[in-house]
Amino acid sequence: MTLPVTAERIRTDRLTLNVLSVPGTSGEPVLFVHGNVSCSAFWRSTMTSLGEGFRPYAVDLRGFGGSDPEPVDASRGVRDYSADVLALLDRLGPVHLVGWSLGGGVVMQVLRDRPAAVRSLTLVNPVSPYGFGGTTGVDGTLNSPDGVGSGGGGANPEFVRLLREGDRSDGSPLSPRSVLRATYVAPGTDLGEEEDAFVESMLSTRVGDDHYPGDFLPSDVWPNLAPGKRGVLNSIAPTNFRIDDLHEIDPKPPILWIRGDQDVIVSDTSLFDLAHLGAIGAVPGWDGTPAQPMVAQTRAVLERYGAYREVVVEGAGHGPHLDRPAEFRAALLAHLRG
Repeated sequence: MTLPVTAERIRTDRLTLNVLSVPGTSGEPVLFVHGNVSCSAFWRSTMTSLGEGFRPYAVDLRGFGGSDPEPVDASRGVRDYSADVLALLDRLGPVHLVGWSLGGGVVMQVLRDRPAAVRSLTLVNPVSPYGFGGTTGVDGTLNSPDGVGSGGGGANPEFVRLLREGDRSDGSPLSPRSVLRATYVAPGTDLGEEEDAFVESMLSTRVGDDHYPGDFLPSDVWPNLAPGKRGVLNSIAPTNFRIDDLHEIDPKPPILWIRGDQDVIVSDTSLFDLAHLGAIGAVPGWDGTPAQPMVAQTRAVLERYGAYREVVVEGAGHGPHLDRPAEFRAALLAHLRG
């Protein structure tokens, strides 16, 4: 029998959040946080398969799904998102946190700012602790002081247009459905009946300077785009977001880092990193700027932290909970129970 998932809009002192839960479950609370251009719907199957001993929740971040579309002040990094999550934790109490992609950055920030609220942390193909784009080396050295190569200008304008127009087709390689198939999961993955729901989830993304992709500034340095101060992509620009001091927090809950070996979004050769795209000739004028070593950066930060385990899921893409759900669930449950 498939367990039901219900949605409730929960008012906090910051905004009203849309939160999914599974009625009838009991045990330790587990809060799932989605990635960029998605919402809590991507967690439904995972929530209903956790089994006894856990109460699963999934939240829509601001500007996604059914939560209030409050603007994102990217000059605070992801703290608009993480403060919203902390406001929810004021009601739920300490939780096991699971964050995917952008959500990985959000839960790292929650851990950094209030470690006592986190029973354990699971990072699912998370954004690097040094943000997305614009850095080199395992220590996250900026390629340029203005963060060039990151932020709102890095989004493909055609994808943004089709997202804004609510395109549900697969007629363009840049439609949300096509991007879902090509980059959220490993190539050839059959998402079955859930695919339409995932597309609707993507289309729930608010589009504009205050949300996705955000604003940007010109730069004299290739690729001539620097991050702005509004919207989601600027919230993870390295000039606004940097978490390299997790090893200093106390207490230190255990961290599971789980990632797909075929991820093309968060990768040392990411197809969404303008530096890597320049290196392969997809963005003209490449000046030799190296690609961001996203995976190596995350590993370096977690090695300093100490209490972590890395699990690589073979044959999985950016969302191992989508294309390898059994392997993902096994790793997650071992972590939660451990």
